[in-house]
Amino acid sequence: MSYSVQNIRNVALLGHGGNGKTSLVESMLYMLGKIDRLGKTADGNTVCDYDAEEIKRQMTVSTSIAPLEYHGCMMNVLDTPGNFDFAGEVQAALRVAELGVIVCDAKSGLSVGTERAWKYLDQYKMPRFIYISKADEDSGDFNGAFATLREHFGRSIAPLHIPIWDENKHVTGIVDILNKRAYAIDENGKRVEIPVPEDKVSVVEEQYEALMESVAETSEAFMEKFFSGESFTYAEVLQGLRTGIKDGTLVPVFCGSAMTGLGTISLLDAIADLGPNPIDAPHEMVVDDDGEQEPFAVSPGAMPAALVFKTTADQYGKYSFVKVLSGTLTPDMPVLNVTTGNTEKVGRLYILRGKKATEVKSLTCGDIGAIAKMDKVHTGDTLCDPRHVIKFAGIPFAEPNYSKAIYPKTRGQEEKVAAGLTRLNDEDPSFTVTNNAETHQMVITGAGDIQLDVLVSKLKNRFGVETELEEPRVAYREKIRKTVSKQGRHKKQTGGSGQFGDVWIRFEPCDSEEMVFEEEVFGGSVPKNYFPAVEKGLREACRHGVLAGYPVVNLKAVLYDGSYHPVDSSEIAFKTAAQLAYKAALPEANPVMMEPVGELKVIVPDAYMGDVIGDLNKRRGRVMNMDATENGDQIIEAEVPMAEMMSYAIELRAMTQSRGSFTFHFARYEDCPPAAQAKAIEVAKEMKEE
Repeated sequence: MSYSVQNIRNVALLGHGGNGKTSLVESMLYMLGKIDRLGKTADGNTVCDYDAEEIKRQMTVSTSIAPLEYHGCMMNVLDTPGNFDFAGEVQAALRVAELGVIVCDAKSGLSVGTERAWKYLDQYKMPRFIYISKADEDSGDFNGAFATLREHFGRSIAPLHIPIWDENKHVTGIVDILNKRAYAIDENGKRVEIPVPEDKVSVVEEQYEALMESVAETSEAFMEKFFSGESFTYAEVLQGLRTGIKDGTLVPVFCGSAMTGLGTISLLDAIADLGPNPIDAPHEMVVDDDGEQEPFAVSPGAMPAALVFKTTADQYGKYSFVKVLSGTLTPDMPVLNVTTGNTEKVGRLYILRGKKATEVKSLTCGDIGAIAKMDKVHTGDTLCDPRHVIKFAGIPFAEPNYSKAIYPKTRGQEEKVAAGLTRLNDEDPSFTVTNNAETHQMVITGAGDIQLDVLVSKLKNRFGVETELEEPRVAYREKIRKTVSKQGRHKKQTGGSGQFGDVWIRFEPCDSEEMVFEEEVFGGSVPKNYFPAVEKGLREACRHGVLAGYPVVNLKAVLYDGSYHPVDSSEIAFKTAAQLAYKAALPEANPVMMEPVGELKVIVPDAYMGDVIGDLNKRRGRVMNMDATENGDQIIEAEVPMAEMMSYAIELRAMTQSRGSFTFHFARYEDCPPAAQAKAIEVAKEMKEE
């Protein structure tokens, strides 16, 4: 069934891992009769956590979608991972949602995942609900959780649900403050209305009045009506609440239990009645055919345009998940992939609920679905009508910063590893793969160790190749600090013509990273036609220094004398002679190793400043600048040797309880301190022996 854009709700569930997002989706499906059995994450039988890795780890790894039809609305509920290693999946979901529901549990209330979810929603200027899960558990404390949320996020936090407790402090129902009704779950698992308990009547009235104040603040007309003592109509209340939710001045709080279904239907009611539709989303800027920016509004009557926000590929084929932002998509429709410039024909269209695909005849404006077998389409691509070319902004994946070298356990399977990672990167663009020509390693960079561990498991299970991870090698450099002149003489006499080349070369430090070659030969002691051979020999020799075999930089070589034989001299002989001079000179030229140093930018809450700076000092870092952000976090800018930063992503997370973030980029090479140089030489020696 097709829905008009006003009746579509795209909702992303966010929050800390283990707070019950997947269980809440399961509860929604079960309470609406979409599934006949309530799955559990621990049992590995939920609709949304269907991937082998998710079942094995009992956690969400990839965003999945659960479309629900309720109250005349199509609700696309996006279940996102709570683990920070998979934040890219959260970013992709938020790119296509209009409402975020932050799920936090009644036990812990405010958590790091809650804080981070709030920041993500701020980034997108997105309306939000808060759902306090597991309200019925013995250790749950709704009041405590609500208090911590309000203390941290301010007075915009407003309860629309409050739990009902019995004399043993067990939650037996909830009160819907907006409608002043109470609900419980009967023995058949159905929601039933019950009387509002007497001890809750005054609380409900108090909270209802507070809601009416929030409604009054949404317009001058409502404010006048409120102060004149008039009551709002129900339609006006809904209008005011929608306005407050849309502009962020009101964040309604709901509660319930996914296991019993308590509060689930009431949350769905609120999403249908108060949640924004795709037209309500803030207008975004798109790039037109001339490369100019223009405002874009979601419009059912406009030419078709869609954003690809996710890609999956398995043994059944490839799905490109899209959100239709204008017009209607139909199979076989020609569309332009603005990213590649290719015109594609739309494949079959599907609505996916977990892994179950249902074919549909069209995807209407505002809806989310998937296109099958679009092999040249990737995450972040824009598909639009060729007659009206526009390009949507892609997905702002965080820069990956945790690197490991990856190699197959069995030699000769390097191509298989590369092909598998390319396929996986199509599904998850939040990690990168590079082949480091200097260290001869394939390096994968992601958000953390769990993401890389999942990739290794997928390579084994899907592509049949077992791999191992290790610390990436650091690409050091070598240079000289003293000027030295040496002779290189190559003379070889065998039967027939011999080989003869003789050069005197002066090696001196210089500023150029590339070797500088000059000649000061007088009187033809070395003929000009051999100069290129001498230079070539030196350039080849510079690939390997004398300390640990790393490339030599900042070197100037001046050919100033030599001799030749009219018969036995050749290019190969002079090339060899130049390399002999290089090998003789460099050990005497006070060689030193240089290490790569990067520019680090760390953002942490003020409370962790001391720990972070102390840790940077241990890593031989130099703090260059400190600054405060608008929200009270601190930005620390430092320069740190890259060799000291291999596990920083994991250690910063531990230091700051996952509240810190950073970027790190190569800046330049600097002289290695003696201890670091000795360590690097030892590592290079071990590698050579292997």
